[in-house]
Amino acid sequence: MPEFPGGMNKLMKYLQDNLKYPVRAKELGIQGKVYLSFVVEKDGSVTDVALLRGIGGGCDEEAIRAVKNMPKWIPGKQRNIPVRVRFNLPVNFKLL
Repeated sequence: MPEFPGGMNKLMKYLQDNLKYPVRAKELGIQGKVYLSFVVEKDGSVTDVALLRGIGGGCDEEAIRAVKNMPKWIPGKQRNIPVRVRFNLPVNFKLL
């Protein structure tokens, strides 16, 4: 499986630091999980970002933007050869 540089804790920290809660979603009180799918390529780049399930209010677009701007991942390997791997990621939006 591919891995975000530094592991899952660093991935959550990246999302926390780079996601901006959309104004419209705040006004409407929208919160929940946006489910995304993307491919980690052989070189670690993130491509084919797709929305699996959204919550609206601009949250879907914001989650896609953050994932597209991610740094390169450590690619997945099969028999020690880098391979493309599809990855599903839930992105949580919660009002404080």
